[in-house]
Amino acid sequence: MDHGDVIVRFDKVTFYYDENKTLLEEASFSVRENAKVTIMGQNGAGKSTIFKMITGDLKPIKGHVHISQGATIAIATQVMKKDNLEKSIEEFFETAFDKKMYDLPKRIKNVLEVVHLDAPLDKKINKYSGGQQARLLLAHALIQEPDILLLDEPTNNLDVDGISHLTRFLMEYPKTCLVISHDANFLNAFTQGILYLDSYTKKVEQYVGDYYEALGEIEAQIERERAKNAQLERSIQDRKDKINFFSHKGGKMRKLASKLRDQVEEAEENMVDERQEDKTITEFNIPTQADIVGPMVEISSVGVMVKHEPVRKFLPTPIALRKKQKLLISGPNGIGKSTLLQALASGLEEGAKIGKDVKIGYYRQDFSGLDFDKTGYQSLADMMVDPWNQEIYSTASRFLLSSEILKNKVGSLSEGQKGLLCYAQFVLQKPGLLIMDEPTNHINFRHLPIIAQALDEFEGALILVSHAYEFVDQIKITNTLELDSL
Repeated sequence: MDHGDVIVRFDKVTFYYDENKTLLEEASFSVRENAKVTIMGQNGAGKSTIFKMITGDLKPIKGHVHISQGATIAIATQVMKKDNLEKSIEEFFETAFDKKMYDLPKRIKNVLEVVHLDAPLDKKINKYSGGQQARLLLAHALIQEPDILLLDEPTNNLDVDGISHLTRFLMEYPKTCLVISHDANFLNAFTQGILYLDSYTKKVEQYVGDYYEALGEIEAQIERERAKNAQLERSIQDRKDKINFFSHKGGKMRKLASKLRDQVEEAEENMVDERQEDKTITEFNIPTQADIVGPMVEISSVGVMVKHEPVRKFLPTPIALRKKQKLLISGPNGIGKSTLLQALASGLEEGAKIGKDVKIGYYRQDFSGLDFDKTGYQSLADMMVDPWNQEIYSTASRFLLSSEILKNKVGSLSEGQKGLLCYAQFVLQKPGLLIMDEPTNHINFRHLPIIAQALDEFEGALILVSHAYEFVDQIKITNTLELDSL
């Protein structure tokens, strides 16, 4: 595909929410028409912030963001606005256009196929699960066919077929697309370049090639920078040793020491700012509640959705989960998996009995279980009977949550940081039962093997819903409940 003129350009852009923590510092890059580009960087580096500056929701502190005149922009947001919840499917998609579209039903049908969702035109948005609403938000952006399409973690709520449909759509999409995603295989299928945000230098580096090629180039460049700095450091130390020796001598030796000092200053100026590859969380384990005997949970029936109506289904054989047992719940989108997990976690699922005094750790795919008005520190302290600063900070640091990050309100954290905060909570909570609803959402792919290992080794009971099959394969599942076969 031929790339045309530049459609997005950042010119020496500086941005921060807090002037003591700069996200971007004189960052410059450009994106050409029709390009398919991945935005990559550590959690909290500013990827979503770049999207907000492209849409105009945020303005640079310094520098300029240039968008080609007349270019249309659409972004797939992560959360449905409250004023859309009472709208029907057709009314919701009407808001994507400035004028009446007489072929709107056909357009809706086509775009819902891309996100793999069956949705009657007259059904209200509030009748759909959180995962289905995320698909509708993705479809709302796709249906506009904008000149600049912005996708933030678009595969989070898609099953394998949904990801396949979306990948095909993006490969054939004739316009510009910028994507934030941690799904490496998905990105490699269509990406033609990477914008790499370095949270250390606050710059943006640009790489051309498919995702894995660009990733390899980034890591090779990091190694070159480290090697250059290591060589300079050895040279600097050697000169400093000589300075210490010669400076105590007289005459020419003292002049030589002065010359060596000048060389040290020059070498130190030549030290390069190393790009920091994505750090990985350290291995961790989730301690288990120790005082529970017998089943953590017993399930005899579940509520599911059949043809958009709630129905109670009885299990052929009741499931009793004890320590070290892990249940995978599967089924198509819309059958009620998230609703079931929420009912289980709240103790309101009439077909299930939670063991007495069992502590439940609950990972919600939309992080709605977190109090966005509390600081990260308060969210962790709430998990402990006797909060202990040292344990809170040391646990958080294992999940790349620094003391500075913990001072911020949860609502201001990136989605990836919110996910890691949840795992830090579980470590401090020491639950008997973990209920996990799409626990890979928004999590950097580098962290996933470590998280899978922690869940596999968890000695309490685990109930899991996940479309990330490679992740699930790393966990020894002892029971499977297929909702669509009941």
